[in-house]
Amino acid sequence: MKQNLTLYELNNLVRQSLELTMPDDYWVEAELSELREVRGHCYMELVEKDEYSNTPIAKASAKCWQNTWMFVRQHFERVTGRPMRPGMKVLLKVSANFHEAYGFSWIVSDVNPEFTMGDMARRRQEIIRQLKAEGVFELQKELSLPMFAQRVAVISSANSAGYGDFCHQLDSNEDGLWFAPRLFPATMQGEAVSASVINALNEINRRIDDFDVVVIIRGGGATSDLSGFDTLELAENVANFPLPIITGIGHERDQSILDLVAFRSVKTPTAAAALLIDHLTVVYDRVTGAGERLVAAVGHRMEVEQLRLRRLGEKLPIVFSLFRERQEAKLHRLFQTMTAAVATRLSHDRHRLELLERRLRPAATRRLEREEYRLRLLRQRAVALDPALLLKRGYSITTCDGRVVRSAAQLRKGDEIVTRLEKGSVKSIIK
Repeated sequence: MKQNLTLYELNNLVRQSLELTMPDDYWVEAELSELREVRGHCYMELVEKDEYSNTPIAKASAKCWQNTWMFVRQHFERVTGRPMRPGMKVLLKVSANFHEAYGFSWIVSDVNPEFTMGDMARRRQEIIRQLKAEGVFELQKELSLPMFAQRVAVISSANSAGYGDFCHQLDSNEDGLWFAPRLFPATMQGEAVSASVINALNEINRRIDDFDVVVIIRGGGATSDLSGFDTLELAENVANFPLPIITGIGHERDQSILDLVAFRSVKTPTAAAALLIDHLTVVYDRVTGAGERLVAAVGHRMEVEQLRLRRLGEKLPIVFSLFRERQEAKLHRLFQTMTAAVATRLSHDRHRLELLERRLRPAATRRLEREEYRLRLLRQRAVALDPALLLKRGYSITTCDGRVVRSAAQLRKGDEIVTRLEKGSVKSIIK
């Protein structure tokens, strides 16, 4: 019967097999999913993802011991300008290692920084391509800086020296121009940069009418900290922002994607302040020059008008004398015309009254005769309708409550009626 192996013996066989079959070092491409330093050693988790679905298709652990990691890290950061961090594509030189107690891992002996630089450049170009495809890459460039850009929303670290330099530069400008900076604190280095700056932009957007321009500044710091400004999400937010955005976050040899999509990019916070001061100085000079030109133009116009008034003053007595003579002659003619018109109208109305008087007398006489005849007829009718004549003929008149009774239906039980006769009257009660 075959003797059983202990776990240590089995793992020892695996180690020996690996040492025999994989004795060499290998260059391998992978993405860092995790990276941590413990007591000077670097522990990495490597992953390879499917090109189309982004699903991990291979995973492995890797270690870089302290004496190697110290040189590898420094060389990588010096060449790329950034520290190694999760999400980066790296090209590692590794050897297979299997430890009886700790299992399998790849031991890293070198890292090729040029490969990572190429991958970062590819990612930057992909982000730029996508921004251009969305039509937002040049949106900020289409904005214009307001003439009086004095209300400044500043996105920066609250305790950063760069923010202090920026404010000091604005306050101490030679022309005494007034600015009103308002800080919106944000993280300006590390992985939280993108989300933090976007939150600050959202806060500014909620008070958009209070500001003329936005300035994003970062004072000092390592070039490696610029990676947070190279994200698609942050670039889209900046490109679509309704106010012009000025950035001052890098160094002379560095330009982030954020710099590319911003309205204007400068290298330092003081340069951003100088840009705003220079812009307002130009506006101030234009306003001052316009004021001076306006004063000169008004002065010249006043001189011309004063000369014109003097000339008019010299001509006025003569003109007034002629005008008065003309007006007096005109009034005299009007008076004569009115006098003649009134006399003519009076003569015409007097003749008309005489004609009316001649016509009125015969017409009045005829009208009086007709009315006298009409009155005689009315008198005869009134006499004929006198109730006394009816009573003399034997008729009577019955009244109830002073009203003539024309029908028995008008009377009710208990009504008192009065019957008037030719001689006297009789009262009756209806039963």
